Amino acid sequence: MKLFTSFNPNELGRPNGNFFALPYDSGEGEIEIISVPWDVTTSYKPGTSAGPEAILDASTQIDLFDPDIENAWEIKISNTKLDLHRSNRENRAVAEKVIKYLEEGGNVADKELVYLLNQVNQSSTIVNLQVYNAAKSVLDKGKIAAVVGGEHSVPFGLIKAVSEKYPGTGILHIDAHADLRRAYEGFTYSHASIMYNVIKELDGISKLVQVAVRDFCEEEENLSRNNDKIVTFYDNFLKDNEYEGATWKNQCAGIISHLPGNVYISFDIDGLRPYLCPGTGTPVPGGLEFDQAMYLIKQVVLSGRRIAGFDLSEVSPSYSGEWDANVGARILFKLCCYTKMSN
Repeated sequence: MKLFTSFNPNELGRPNGNFFALPYDSGEGEIEIISVPWDVTTSYKPGTSAGPEAILDASTQIDLFDPDIENAWEIKISNTKLDLHRSNRENRAVAEKVIKYLEEGGNVADKELVYLLNQVNQSSTIVNLQVYNAAKSVLDKGKIAAVVGGEHSVPFGLIKAVSEKYPGTGILHIDAHADLRRAYEGFTYSHASIMYNVIKELDGISKLVQVAVRDFCEEEENLSRNNDKIVTFYDNFLKDNEYEGATWKNQCAGIISHLPGNVYISFDIDGLRPYLCPGTGTPVPGGLEFDQAMYLIKQVVLSGRRIAGFDLSEVSPSYSGEWDANVGARILFKLCCYTKMSN
């Protein structure tokens, strides 16, 4: 166990294997971040499996003073790493065969794909179980669990654990994509299917409130429109309101009004403008500014709601160097701060 008395938040962060170079071993934190290096089902370009490590490296450069929370550096944040690199590499190779076959005109129902799809789907189910078990262990101790990915499929196990611990939880989902596709490309637990799976499988989730969505198919729009659990604030809707004089404060109030007392935040970094995350798997024009997203989450806390868990996904190192990871690390720190405020 590291002695906290030796830690000075005003000095440089010394890499020690922990986010923000904080002096806590795995399992010691009041917020336990579960790192999930997995990007098997990414459909456009892989790389997000390197996200957790890149964010961890960048996080040592963050100043641990936050104007919104006194002594933010005292938040006990520790890290559990899932060892998935080999499985990710092997199953990504299988998934790429599936994707290539489909791009060349094949169909997911073709018998040539049955074995390959089963292999990927079984591996994804195992990852979900690993994340669920890790998260449940944290929650059973009365602590907060969070996930850092990785592709956006990886928080499913955490959301399941939170929904069981706090039935009636609502999700604030910041994303360029609706993620409401059913078994996209044949992958049951695809990165593009997580919210479909959440709505269909997790009875403990009472509401899904989506923000900044701007890349979606007709089937997803129909599901959102016809399911009472889902409210989607499309990016063009938010922008139209802004251009016609609506303040972001008032728009945030409208978004938050749909959320219950316990809120889970699912933050896909591509919900932001692409210049903030150029390396992400599927960047889309439009989106939120960094400060807009942070203001929204702050307003959730100021409304009296409690953040019961969160994830950050789709951060990927890119040609631009460490920019994506630096933005991701700052999102992660603010999520930890606002979670602490709300609890």
